[in-house]
Amino acid sequence: PISPLAGRRALADRVRAHVDGDVDGLDGAIADPEIAARLDELESDLELLTAEADAVAAEERRVELPGAVSTTAMLGLAKDEGTFARELARPMPRRPSPAARFGTRFHAWVEAHYGQQVLLDPAELPGQGDADLTSDAELDEAIELFRDGPYGDREPWAVEAPFSIVLGGQQVIGRIDAIFATDDGGFEVVDWKTNKAADADPLQLAIYRLAWAELNGLDLSQVDGVFYYVRLGEVARYTELPDRAAIENLLGLA
Repeated sequence: PISPLAGRRALADRVRAHVDGDVDGLDGAIADPEIAARLDELESDLELLTAEADAVAAEERRVELPGAVSTTAMLGLAKDEGTFARELARPMPRRPSPAARFGTRFHAWVEAHYGQQVLLDPAELPGQGDADLTSDAELDEAIELFRDGPYGDREPWAVEAPFSIVLGGQQVIGRIDAIFATDDGGFEVVDWKTNKAADADPLQLAIYRLAWAELNGLDLSQVDGVFYYVRLGEVARYTELPDRAAIENLLGLA
């Protein structure tokens, strides 16, 4: 990109040339001490400005991760580090999403269905990632499918369970949609999906699984990860997910 300070670079060169006595018709020796001092100040200012222009035009910028990062954000980091860094360096406001609103209503219904209402900050409302619920009719359809599905009459161990875990020195936070006890004495962490494609990233479940296991003193083998695609009627169960070391490596935090 063309530097917006190119004109000032040229002026800086002229100032230096004048001070050095290289400008036609001008003597490099400045008799007036005030003028000489002012030229020195201008040269110093211009050097700072050109250095700033160089930094702006540089191809690389260091972006520090915030103190705590959501699980969703970490998935974005693993998927596309460049895009993640650009969004972190220059965050842009997001348009209100009707799908997110319907997704939040779906999660609220599930909580009420299980008789567990969780008080959440507006920024933590679940369902913000649901992209395919776009109308009341589709919301009603998803609710009926859930009610008649494999989790409709099961009793959860917990819903919207918050967690905080440190991965490679980075604090990662999130909420697990639901946790169910299994017949063998273990647990399954479940994330509801209302989209129409079974394409969720298992890394999300790997983080949930690790967090639930470590926070409850469980061996990883005692915890499974599950995506329940409500509108597809599909349960995707993962019994072998990455462990802590593998997760940190995938996230570039090792």
